[in-house]
Amino acid sequence: MWADRKVIVAVAGGVSCYKSATLVSQLVQSNASVRVIMTESATRFVGPLTFQSLSGQTVLTNIWQSDEHPESQHIGLAQWCDIMIIAPATANMIAKLAMGLTDDVVSLTASALPQTTPLLLAPAMNAEMWGNPILKRNLATVQQIPTCHTIGPEEGWQACRNSGPGRMSEPLAIVEAAIKLLII
Repeated sequence: MWADRKVIVAVAGGVSCYKSATLVSQLVQSNASVRVIMTESATRFVGPLTFQSLSGQTVLTNIWQSDEHPESQHIGLAQWCDIMIIAPATANMIAKLAMGLTDDVVSLTASALPQTTPLLLAPAMNAEMWGNPILKRNLATVQQIPTCHTIGPEEGWQACRNSGPGRMSEPLAIVEAAIKLLII
């Protein structure tokens, strides 16, 4: 299924970034070509070197960083991929997508996706944040995009020492959701 598939795994800044490393590893082991992009805040949880080691590719962490698309890296990546997965999709990232803000490499690349490329969001945040009406409004706005899909979040133990909805889905579930989007 993943042979010759090109995947962007976009990592926003939340403690569940550690699960994104497993997601990248599972995709690479399934023969997908994976590029990782990260917000600056994500690099405070897991370093780019971890994702570079797992993907075998340079990790982009800001809009000014150069790669093989130096003139417009976000457009080159957006056109390159078969699917973009944002995991974790934080409340901040969902708000940026809903409002069209593009001040980091993740939101900028998402805004440049062709209108036929699936975007899979794996929300992850504290239960109170997940229940916030502003977040719900922003998520509803993003879900109006026909190619935008979500998986989760799940209920469970959270870094804030509470239990409830908002926990990022497990990497295997995200991979399975992505497969379904590529088959459609």
